[in-house]
Amino acid sequence: MLLPSALLLRPLTTVIVLLAATMSMSGQTERKVTRLAEGVYAIEHRDAQDGFASGNTTVIIGERQVLVVDSCFLPSDAREDIAQIRQWTDKPVSFVLNTHFHNDHNLGNRIYMDAFPAVTIIAHVETKIDMDMFGPGSASREEKSTASLQRMLDTGKTRSGRALTAEEKEQVKTLLARHIAVTEEVKAIQFQSATLTFDHDFTIDLGHREVQVKFLGRGNTAGDAVVYLPKEKIVVAGDLLVYPVPYIYDGYPVEWVQTMQNLGALDADSIVPGHGPVMHDKAYIYLVRDLLKSAVDQLNAKLKQTGPAMFQTVDDVKGGVDLTPFRQRFSGSDKDTAAAFDEMASQLIKVAFTEASLR
Repeated sequence: MLLPSALLLRPLTTVIVLLAATMSMSGQTERKVTRLAEGVYAIEHRDAQDGFASGNTTVIIGERQVLVVDSCFLPSDAREDIAQIRQWTDKPVSFVLNTHFHNDHNLGNRIYMDAFPAVTIIAHVETKIDMDMFGPGSASREEKSTASLQRMLDTGKTRSGRALTAEEKEQVKTLLARHIAVTEEVKAIQFQSATLTFDHDFTIDLGHREVQVKFLGRGNTAGDAVVYLPKEKIVVAGDLLVYPVPYIYDGYPVEWVQTMQNLGALDADSIVPGHGPVMHDKAYIYLVRDLLKSAVDQLNAKLKQTGPAMFQTVDDVKGGVDLTPFRQRFSGSDKDTAAAFDEMASQLIKVAFTEASLR
């Protein structure tokens, strides 16, 4: 999902659209726990609808050990999760698996390490590389974002010099107050990276509970990990799957299509996305796959007419990619979700073009 500090790099009007869409889309303002099977729980963290939503956390309890998938963003959320885990079991959390490098899924690593000093934090080798670049600077980026908001409020203008409306001033004021609180939380902890990396599938036995860790291909990031429980038919997808609108501000759209196909091939009755509610069928997996494939196919068709991407700009070719047929399928009749879809679709075209220009 969008890293909170990265949100402020976008135009203010876009930020406001995205935050309004988050409010409408998620409908999830309180923490929610879903029991997926005996000893398996999905946690949707409370969402203050301000761009600081932690990714979903999944807790898998075996007879000997516990594995947690994604340690979330806010330290306070991670501490609340740990307190609940201790209500469920006296077994130690021996493993934390980070599905990808975005810090709303792994900044809580330090809290787990403090609570369970013997814990092993696992990530794909590419994820650790990216975590080690982005993670240590989380606090400083939040401080810069806070300063940017303060300047907007002090000057009454956006970074581009446009005067803020009265409504926008109130929204900036609300964002600023939240940023200050979150920045203080983030500054108080030390970044904790993965302590064990993998580059191929492997299995962990937690004690009469088999957990498969898989790399199905690149998609949202270069190292997206998926956790699969074959007996319970549960899959934890990370941000390969974000509901109700995909997160596509970077990534690998061409490969993502096949990665989603691979995800759908797993025999699963419960699917935990990186953000959003637990799903019980694969319709949304295939909808995201079809969206990505349509964008890639249309772009390639346009490039056959214009010539290779390296000799074009995205503005030269974006008119040849029309994703509006998918808007209603993602957003229904909700105008804020539709606005978020349009923003995502625009970014998808840019990311697909960037990927094509490297070929």
